[in-house]
Amino acid sequence: MFSLPGSIYGRLTDLRNTLYDRGILKTYLLGAKTISIGNITAGGTGKTPLVALVAEILAEKGETVCILTRGYGRKNPKNRVLVSDGKTVLADAATGGDEPVELARNLIGKAIVVADADRVSAAKWALGEFGVTVFVLDDGFQHRRAKRDLDIVCVDATNPLGNGRMLPAGILREPLDNLKRADVIVITRANLARDIENLKSQISDLKLGSPIFTAENRISHVGKLEDFLAGLVMPQSVEKVPALAFCALGNPGNFFEQLRRDNYEISVQKAFKDHHSYTQKDITDLETIARNAKVEALLTTAKDAVKVTGLKFTMPCFVVEVELGIDDEKAFRDLVTSS
Repeated sequence: MFSLPGSIYGRLTDLRNTLYDRGILKTYLLGAKTISIGNITAGGTGKTPLVALVAEILAEKGETVCILTRGYGRKNPKNRVLVSDGKTVLADAATGGDEPVELARNLIGKAIVVADADRVSAAKWALGEFGVTVFVLDDGFQHRRAKRDLDIVCVDATNPLGNGRMLPAGILREPLDNLKRADVIVITRANLARDIENLKSQISDLKLGSPIFTAENRISHVGKLEDFLAGLVMPQSVEKVPALAFCALGNPGNFFEQLRRDNYEISVQKAFKDHHSYTQKDITDLETIARNAKVEALLTTAKDAVKVTGLKFTMPCFVVEVELGIDDEKAFRDLVTSS
């Protein structure tokens, strides 16, 4: 498959941003306060827990929150799907996307979730249907068509800038200087990295003038897959037996490392491609590998768990749920609610 060299990709990205900055390409107000949460790099950056936290903060203030997301990995990416009306999860992962369904489950009573590649059109529809007072754009940093009141960008502490090169040679979606558009920088997975202060200095050297927060992922609940899928309250932890851990994430190594740091005994680990759709054969193969390794259980993420509904397990499978903790949460909450 043909792909553009990183230098050309970077120039095209800069040209596109310049056209937006000069008003040649049009941007649109969404009709309500809008907060974008995104990345400057490709791959998983721990963004989903931050989207959930921002939605929760806004909901606590009495806002009618709607998360607008593209919904990667779903069967019909051009379709608009109401993943949640804020009261009920209305779509499965195949229809609505794995991350949107994960968010919808976590935010029952707190946020509406809509999957649509055209977030400007989706916002207009949601405004009329639900009287939304705040939109949260999931993965919105490069989505320049939608104007926003606050631009939050995640930087993954475990792989912040890759090799410093643009796609496809590196992981940068756009040149680092474009971080100047960000109003807030959140360094995620700080607990899994060694030298956070050096990374802060690197970002500060860009002279962005944006506040920098650090965040860490914490395991909040671990429970049986069947309880998770039934929407039951999960315990904070389970007995830590030897296990096979599996996931389909943008950065799977961070999940495995998080488990080890929390003293889970991971005898085998298996990573699938991000947004992988599981089949019964996948589960059967995983259980065969687990039994051959003489392990007693499977461990997976909430994002993966929403994709195995209806598949048969013959050994215990536990779901690990993660929440985000921010170093100066009060200051962060003030920025989110006052923007």
